[in-house]
Amino acid sequence: MSEYSTRVVGAPNTHEHRVFIEKNGAPVSAFHDVPLYANEAKNVYNMIVEIPRWTNAKLEISKDEELNPIKQDIKKGNLRFVRNCFPHHGYIWNYGALPQTWEDPTHIDKDTKARGDNDPLDVCEIGERVGYVGEIKQVKALGVIALLDEGETDWKVIVIDVKDPLAEKLSDIEDVDRHLPGLINATRDWFRIYKRPDGKPDNKFAFDGAAKNKPYATKVIEDTHHAWKRLISGEIPPKTEAYDIKVSNTLVQNSPHKVAADSHVVKSIPAASPKPAASIDASIDKWFYVSNL
Repeated sequence: MSEYSTRVVGAPNTHEHRVFIEKNGAPVSAFHDVPLYANEAKNVYNMIVEIPRWTNAKLEISKDEELNPIKQDIKKGNLRFVRNCFPHHGYIWNYGALPQTWEDPTHIDKDTKARGDNDPLDVCEIGERVGYVGEIKQVKALGVIALLDEGETDWKVIVIDVKDPLAEKLSDIEDVDRHLPGLINATRDWFRIYKRPDGKPDNKFAFDGAAKNKPYATKVIEDTHHAWKRLISGEIPPKTEAYDIKVSNTLVQNSPHKVAADSHVVKSIPAASPKPAASIDASIDKWFYVSNL
């Protein structure tokens, strides 16, 4: 989407690093202002790439900062990196989020029996081209895996860039197994074991780890989009113990949280100041032999 670009602030691998989304040169909210649907038929979605394939830095849309830039997650004061669990290296797909979706942490899903994780919906883009942080890809949904992360439902929607050479051949989850054999199993294994090197137990799944089909994934997307609508419309107070989400936006019509282009929120966004990536500890490149494949 040529109208969108990125505003990079600071050096990757630092606490100060931010990637803002711009529309026609003006900063907008990555969470709220980029539309979920890329076409009128509502069968192609906009995906925001947070983590390019083969990389390790745990980047994510920030819920608690104005206009929701992409930043590196921090735990106990340290920048988070995922470990390389053999035979995987970093993230094995372009990983990101669907804007204008939200997994409501007060809603218990009838199938998973677990609450939402208070984040935009996660997506794994399985096309051949490696993306970049802040890229907005147009994707179609193929299926979904329900990760149960620390007691919360953490959906992982499997998608593919509509411009990918294989896109026309992939219409549902069984097509992925047919044309990309092993990828769904590897995806399930990755999510199951990726916290092991940090001394945490394996993640669990709903549906015994089975990937649900496209119709199911579509419903998950629609449900989380409706939850986001309740949040952005003011029906749900965003500043509560359960949520604590910055909902300022510049483009959502009829939202009480919409701000003007000359507002203090927009003016507070720093100017672009890209810097070379900071060095990281050599242990990030280490392979951990923990898989049960």
